[in-house]
Amino acid sequence: MRTQHDRTAPTAIGSGQRGPAASVFEVLRHNRGVLAGATLRVAGAAGLAGLLMTAAIFALAWPLFTHMRNERIRYHQIEDPYLHDLSGLVPVALWTLPLFLLLLGTGSAALQAACSRAVAAESRGPSARLRPVLAVYVLRGLIVWPLPLLVAVVADRLTGLHLDTEDQILERGSWAHTLVEFSPVPAAFLAVVLRLALTLAPAAAADGLGARAALRRSWAMAWTRAGAFRVLALALPLAAVTAGVLRLVVQLALPLRPLVRDLLEQATGNFFAAYYAGILAPVAVGILVTAAVVLPVSCTAFAVLQGRLRAGSAADPA
Repeated sequence: MRTQHDRTAPTAIGSGQRGPAASVFEVLRHNRGVLAGATLRVAGAAGLAGLLMTAAIFALAWPLFTHMRNERIRYHQIEDPYLHDLSGLVPVALWTLPLFLLLLGTGSAALQAACSRAVAAESRGPSARLRPVLAVYVLRGLIVWPLPLLVAVVADRLTGLHLDTEDQILERGSWAHTLVEFSPVPAAFLAVVLRLALTLAPAAAADGLGARAALRRSWAMAWTRAGAFRVLALALPLAAVTAGVLRLVVQLALPLRPLVRDLLEQATGNFFAAYYAGILAPVAVGILVTAAVVLPVSCTAFAVLQGRLRAGSAADPA
């Protein structure tokens, strides 16, 4: 079995001689060319891969869009309003969502490795490797998200509006119905807690640990008093900035919606395919631009924080 080495960076970034923010911006300033190039490559590759995946998914779902178009024509001929049914598209979205999450995780892992290499160069530490970082993203996703997704699906099956019938399993207004209906809330809260506790795992993997060892290190660091405070102090502002940038970019990209819709409708003759492509276009641009702006900063910040907490735990065995 290969030995996992705990590689402790020597001095500069993790020593505590500078404030965390100063250390992060020093790394970003000294390595701005390298990180900008890595960000452009990752964002470009992710955008192209996402576009190809979306085109393939639309091609697979084309019979559904064709059925919607035909139904719209039929209802128009009999002069009745047509409200198209989304139930056929929901399974397509649910089955393809993991592919896009994997794409986002792969890009994040690549940027984390690049940012950790920049931090290691500042502190004369070892170079980061991509494979263990990507493995951490996959394992962390499998730990954090299955429970809230499962609870949400079960709650919808038992309390959804489509079950408003006499033979429904849970009677509306009963304590059991209310309990199941709101069960996704504590499940989501637990997922957020787990996600925060494992936030430092990618940086730990880039520091030389295997995926499981990195998850254990992040868990151990996050459940200390100093670690929990620093993780929250860093994660909450970054989450707020991410949400703000995403909202701003999506709003600025909204003119793409009618443009994409009109172009695709003219090219394909299918209003519904063009309609949903138009809805997705500003969201896709928002996610891509937000990731390119925020991820280099957040990955560098978590790499610096992981190095400081690691150095502190090594200096204080107790």
